[in-house]
Amino acid sequence: MAVKIRLRRTGAKKNPSYRVVVADSKSPRNGKIIAQIGHYNPMNHPAVINIDAEAAKYWLSKGAQPTDSVKILFTKINLN
Repeated sequence: MAVKIRLRRTGAKKNPSYRVVVADSKSPRNGKIIAQIGHYNPMNHPAVINIDAEAAKYWLSKGAQPTDSVKILFTKINLN
């Protein structure tokens, strides 16, 4: 089972917000998740990024692969 750290879209039409989740790579975008490790709201200025660093490091150590957009969020909060 390949595990990904990715964004799950929430919010209203034209007002997106996202949850940072750990999910199986074959599940749909808003499908079943394994864990929720944070949230991201790009509509606020500056954007609100709230990610549990300990949980992210745990899942990365277990082999979870972040998507490109999540990698950008990790670099913004200095989580490498």
